[in-house]
Order: sequence, then structure tokens, then C-alpha cells
Amino acid sequence: MTNGGHDLVTLGEVLLRLAVPSPGRFETARQLDVQIGGAEANVAAAVARLGAHVAWLSAVPDNAWGERVLHELTGHGIDCSAVRRIESARLGLYFLEYGAPPRPIRVLYDRRDSAFARLRPDDIDWQVVRRARILHLSGITPALGATPRALFERALHEAGEVSFDLNYRATLWSPADARVFTAGVLPRTRYLYIGAEEARAVFGFDGPAEAVLEQLARFAPKATIALMQGADGCTVLEGGRLLRPRYRWDVQVVDPIGAGDAYVGGFLWAILQGRSLQDAIDIGQAVAAIKCSTWGDIALVSPRDVDDLLAGGPSVQR
Repeated sequence: MTNGGHDLVTLGEVLLRLAVPSPGRFETARQLDVQIGGAEANVAAAVARLGAHVAWLSAVPDNAWGERVLHELTGHGIDCSAVRRIESARLGLYFLEYGAPPRPIRVLYDRRDSAFARLRPDDIDWQVVRRARILHLSGITPALGATPRALFERALHEAGEVSFDLNYRATLWSPADARVFTAGVLPRTRYLYIGAEEARAVFGFDGPAEAVLEQLARFAPKATIALMQGADGCTVLEGGRLLRPRYRWDVQVVDPIGAGDAYVGGFLWAILQGRSLQDAIDIGQAVAAIKCSTWGDIALVSPRDVDDLLAGGPSVQR
């Protein structure tokens, strides 16, 4: 932390996550498991749990559900003091059905007119962003509508170093709209995370990881770019160098939701600690693996968990 500012600031919406206990289906559900989740808050929680000074900017309803969100995120170590409480608003929802193979995971969103949708740029203390070492944003926020997009654009303008996860959601906007908007964000981006499927869907980039990264680098010339490849790990490009994780683990996947956010959190924490890029990649992979082994959107991780895994945790492969 420098000049009294935060190591990391994130901005985005949190939703109430209501999951059908596996292997149930929506049509037969009699009970729902209650959690919270949101891409930017997931990243904030991972980085805060690992020991950095982190703030989350957002809005919640001024009711018991809003208090639940603030209490839980504060419990992970996040500074929520700048979060706005909005009267007569609601918390957005998402419903989750875990499909046992061959059924896929299904997600239904209900977030219209949420507290976050009412948050305006003038409601934010932008000094928090100006003083942060890194601002983390995702492509979900600008896809939510004109007002969230204005928030995103103002945050981008106020920030120093920017971390950006494309997080493309086909239910929110078209590939063409996402491509046009993102093309304006990437030149300002210092750390970029994009899935191989997202690169194909939004930009039409396909083929080997090296070729996809080379094409992405033309849009984001200042960025360290992590191409996320699911079970195959990731490939990272920085300054013409290509790096991959040094470790692989046999992971029993309990809940894959939030694994990408966990990777970003581990990666950013390592960067904030002054670790090497290779270390950041390995730590990101470790935090993502730990996340997949636990239930819920947020990586319930500690520095000791990461150290133990990298030191030769279960089924480590070098």
C-alpha cells in the first residue's frame, strides 16, 4: 500500500447466488443453497484473503440482504466503506443448476433494476481509484447497460494501472458489441485475462495459443496477456515471452464457478507482492485449483494453502 491507498480496487455488482443442490434440477428444486458471488468481488476476496489491502466499489440495497453482502465481504478482509446503500432497491439474483455430466451447468439471471443498476458515476468517491496501485474491472459491468457502462468508463479514466478480465457473457451483449467496446479498453490495459473460447467468440481468434496471443497483443500492446485454457491451464505473453504454469494438480472439482476469478486474484496478489511473472502464473493456478475444490464463488484461500500446494501438495506434477 502506498500513499494511504489500496493495493487493489475493484468495481462491479454482487448477486445473491441460489443454487439447486446437485444433482437436482430447477423443475424439481425444493430448496436452494444461498451464497453471494460477483466476478470483481470474487477477485477482491481472493486478494484480500491472501493479505493485500483491497477495496470494493459497488452498491447494495439498504436492507438485510445488503447487510449480508457487506458483512460477508468485510469478513474476507475487503474494505467496503465506499459501497453505497440504496433505499427501495433490490439485490440481483442468479440461479444455478449443477448438471452431472453430460448435463451442463445452467445459470438464470434476475438482476434488472438492482441496486448496482442505480449507481451513478457521481455516487463514487473516485479518489479511492486514483490512489490504488491497480484497478480491476471486468467486461460484465459495461454489458449491463448505459449507466454501468458510464461507471466503467469513468473508472478506466481515473485509474493508473488497469487489470481487465473480458468475462464475455453472451446473454448480456453480442460478440460484435463486446468487440467494439473492448477494443477501446485494451490499449489502456496492463493485465489482460481472456478465455480461449472468448477470444474465438468475440474476436474470431482461433488456433494455437501463441497465434491467438500474438493477435490479441495488437489490440493490447502494453498488456501482459493471460489466455485461459480451462483444464489445459494458461499461456501468458509479456514482451514477446511466452510462459506457462510449472505445476499441475489432480483437482477434484466440487464447484468450478469462480475459478477464473480465483486465478486473477492469485495472479494479482503475486504481482502486488513484487513476485516474478512466472510466480504470478503459478500462484494464480494454485488459487484456481483450491477454488475448484470448494463450494461457492469465492476462493476460500490463505497464503499457507498456496505455499503448501506449491511446495508439493497433493498429486503435484512438475
